[in-house]
Amino acid sequence: MSSKVIEITTELVNPILEEKNLELVDMEYVKEGKNWFLRVYIDKEGGIDIVECGEVSEQLSEKLDEADPIKEAYFLEVSSPGVEKPLKTLEDFKKNIGNNVFVKLYEKIDGEKTYEGILQNVENDTVSIEYKIKTRKKIVEIPYEKVAKARLAVMF
Repeated sequence: MSSKVIEITTELVNPILEEKNLELVDMEYVKEGKNWFLRVYIDKEGGIDIVECGEVSEQLSEKLDEADPIKEAYFLEVSSPGVEKPLKTLEDFKKNIGNNVFVKLYEKIDGEKTYEGILQNVENDTVSIEYKIKTRKKIVEIPYEKVAKARLAVMF
């Protein structure tokens, strides 16, 4: 049921986002405690503000009421993905070359299943990340199909 809700909501929200030059970053339909939440994460170059989130929320809410794909009560949340934005596609990786990223893998590469460092390059479906081991810098080449999850990461 969750995938059907996401599929229908994606079809409803995309025209709204295109009109406003916004991008759909992620979406989830989850149950937390007794409540259901439909969360839509949107963004644009330079970031979005609360007014844009509110406008999308109002328009999407109307479309969802018309289509009525969700039978139980739920909360609709439209927000920014935040500073640790997920990287879902190769295109997302390409847009973020030079940024700090955290990548979790399906299987180990060089004995590790997670890497955090500076995204150096994306070429031929391979992601290159420069990371540190103590004081030494190293580069790991990760085939995109081995990426389980990835996001931007804040460095302290």
